[in-house]
Amino acid sequence: MDLHELKKKTVRDTLKIDDSFGKILAFIDFGNVNHWFSEDDRDENGELLSDGQKLIINLEKLKSLLESFSADIRFYYGHNPSNQGSQDFIRVARRVFGKSKVFTKPMQMIRHYLSDGEELINTREVKTDRAGKYILIPKCNFDVEISVDAVRLAGHYDTFCLLSGDSDFLHLIRYLRTTQKKKTLLIKGGYIQTALATEVEFNGKIVNAQDIKMYIAEKKQKSDLLGPDLADRKPESTGRTTERS
Repeated sequence: MDLHELKKKTVRDTLKIDDSFGKILAFIDFGNVNHWFSEDDRDENGELLSDGQKLIINLEKLKSLLESFSADIRFYYGHNPSNQGSQDFIRVARRVFGKSKVFTKPMQMIRHYLSDGEELINTREVKTDRAGKYILIPKCNFDVEISVDAVRLAGHYDTFCLLSGDSDFLHLIRYLRTTQKKKTLLIKGGYIQTALATEVEFNGKIVNAQDIKMYIAEKKQKSDLLGPDLADRKPESTGRTTERS
């Protein structure tokens, strides 16, 4: 067994992905993945981060991890046409995953009006109109695109691997299980809704992002991050009343 095969076996054994999962196709909802480690105070090796450091997802490492158990990988993420850093990031993603495997569309800039408390802690540029002070938050969901592709390609995989904790995928996962007899491998960060976790566990597996942190994360100085608008993306909220860790 060469080093490449040994790594693949180590990853599969660590995540307990056995042969019963068959052929796996991975779908990366990077708008959700991007912030998996944004609040962490320790790096990929468990060491404390210093001031000015941030833990980010390394795309090449992410691809390498997924190649350990996935037959193919598809990457979904929005771009800001007016931001050079955003455009550069998409170019990097296409280089890493391949042009035909990266799916993007322009972000929408949504107005969010600030309360007094939010204004004190806000770090974005503040604008003003007749309704008050607001900031622009980039938003770009790929729920529909991922769902359509997952159904369209159902004949090409046995297990749907989704990198996201977005509860909007609940109905897709249920459809794939009940009508297409597919397993689901859900890789998520933080909390997810109980209904989503229960559905996946019917015929699949949940992997916590912290369990693969050592494989996909790297330290960066905050001033060196590529694409400021990308770093500002917010993860989807799931609501704490029905969450599970």
